[in-house]
Amino acid sequence: MTQEETLNILKTGANVFLTGEPGSGKTHTVNRYVSWLSERAIEPAITASTGIAATHIGGYTIHSWSGIGIKQFLTDYDLDQIGQNKRIVDQVSGAHVLIIDEVSMLAAKTLSMVDAVCRTIKRDERPFGGIQVVLVGDFFQLPPVQRRNDFEEESQELFEDRQSLFSFGSPAWERLSPIVCYLHEQHRQEDSDFLDVLSAMRRNALTAAHRVLLRTRFNAIAGEETTKLYSHNEDVDRINDTAIAKLTSDARVFSMTSVGPDRLVINVKKGCLSPEVLTLKVGARVMFTKNDVQTQRFVNGTLGKVTGFASESGNPIVKTHDGRTLVVEPEDWSVQDGKRILASITQLPLRLAWAMTVHKSQGMSLDAAHMDLSHAFEYGQGYVALSRVRTLSGLSLAGLNERALQVHPEILEKDIIFRENSEAATEAFGKLSEAELAGMHANFVKASGGHEPSGTVEAKVPVAVEKSTLHAVREKFPNAYRPWTAEHDGELAQRFEKGEKLKDIAKVFGRQPGSIHARLLKLGLIEEEV
Repeated sequence: MTQEETLNILKTGANVFLTGEPGSGKTHTVNRYVSWLSERAIEPAITASTGIAATHIGGYTIHSWSGIGIKQFLTDYDLDQIGQNKRIVDQVSGAHVLIIDEVSMLAAKTLSMVDAVCRTIKRDERPFGGIQVVLVGDFFQLPPVQRRNDFEEESQELFEDRQSLFSFGSPAWERLSPIVCYLHEQHRQEDSDFLDVLSAMRRNALTAAHRVLLRTRFNAIAGEETTKLYSHNEDVDRINDTAIAKLTSDARVFSMTSVGPDRLVINVKKGCLSPEVLTLKVGARVMFTKNDVQTQRFVNGTLGKVTGFASESGNPIVKTHDGRTLVVEPEDWSVQDGKRILASITQLPLRLAWAMTVHKSQGMSLDAAHMDLSHAFEYGQGYVALSRVRTLSGLSLAGLNERALQVHPEILEKDIIFRENSEAATEAFGKLSEAELAGMHANFVKASGGHEPSGTVEAKVPVAVEKSTLHAVREKFPNAYRPWTAEHDGELAQRFEKGEKLKDIAKVFGRQPGSIHARLLKLGLIEEEV
């Protein structure tokens, strides 16, 4: 699907899952949609699953926006407390559009919690209280990170099966039933050979030639200022400690303090990305480790450099990468029972950042990077790291193991379905006339309390599309949304074995020939062409 086709769907107010390879223009498309909404006096809620992703799109974390914070589950009491928070109530009740970026890193249960908050505050039992939800991300990248605190209730078990973590496994996703918009254009990678390697990783189809090409980047010379990526915090800490030792300015040491029982303090520390002892010097590269909820000056992942220390407090002065100068004050991390604080720690919301983990690099676009993937341990880790750079010449490799080249097997299967759904949506919306699309767009603007910019001719809303967009399109083109089942696999196999042509089979199932070809590959009826 192209960006223009995706924008036409977004403008109808339909719930959308916007996906595609790194560099396909997901963020650019979202930014264009946000601009279109703003021109019509509709301000969307822009959020992301992580702090660093939130910095890329200029928004909040979904945890902060919804008021769920670090909660692993919601009780009725929690929902009641969130419902009494004026800031959260104002944000949610006034929202007509909710954008959630990097949804691949959002756990299924977290998406369900956000859905519950929206329905409760909106007093509307439709998915997310009737808000248009735009889920943005690529499931080939890093999966959700799950942590368990010792003081959680025993009845709340961790998801043992990694499949149940993905947000598309949430009942909230199923009820939302988003239209899939799978972007196929490429705007980041400027090297066709390197792009071929990344595309092969997404299909689990790396060849010997691809591996040889990657090995040409082993021990490539990396500049002093080149960003360094590692899979483990231990390697990151080693690089950062070495780098700060080379700075000749005086060191300032900031130690963490704590209040509360040791057992609870230990668990609070596990959820804090700042070190217990932080050594800083002028010139040190740093990353913020906490969201500034009150003033929104920084979020977890904001990068900068120490330029000095305040004369009175001695706290560091940091110039962020976007040019702002901030005096950084200590922040608190705590665990609470209702309004009662059980334990807390206090430290500067900073850590050194000459090197960073692959997890922290997700969403970045780099001219060059040096990375050691010899200890990669998570599906998608290598793919995320490699896809940060635009060209093969910008890549320097210190090591690479087999896990770094693997993507999650469940995602390989799910990706086929996403592509099929996207092709079906392209075909279905492609059959709508310009007048029908314009009517849908105008209908959504009016329903959201917006208005067309002055000088714009207001479109007439066709009677045929007065229902919700998705239902209208599905009713008009039912074959395009025909659910795929095991029975369809059997019918497909029979038709293929009879010698029917792919284009004819595709028409029967309301699919594109490419989708049928992919399904035949999955069933083992044809082999991948090398």
